[in-house]
Amino acid sequence: MTQLADRVYTAPSDIGRLSLLIEGLPDEAQVDLVLIDGSRQVGVVTTRPSLQTFLDPAGNEGVNAVVRLDDPNIANRTRYLWLDEILEVRPIHTADRPFAR
Repeated sequence: MTQLADRVYTAPSDIGRLSLLIEGLPDEAQVDLVLIDGSRQVGVVTTRPSLQTFLDPAGNEGVNAVVRLDDPNIANRTRYLWLDEILEVRPIHTADRPFAR
């Protein structure tokens, strides 16, 4: 069953941008995400996201993805973000847990 998304993409350039973001979000990566609205989200990627088919509110079919980000510093611990809301992925390198590719 196809799910709904606020925005979906079909243009090769948009799909390429989303694919590049996915490359920077491997399993268990510690990341600092810069969102298109200028805010930032920090946490651990639980599982690398993958492009999926969605429908937008107008019924157009295209792709997007959902990123699950865990943060031990918040009560709920888990946030879900649309991949297209991410402007930049910044890996966080630590002495005890290097960024994995």
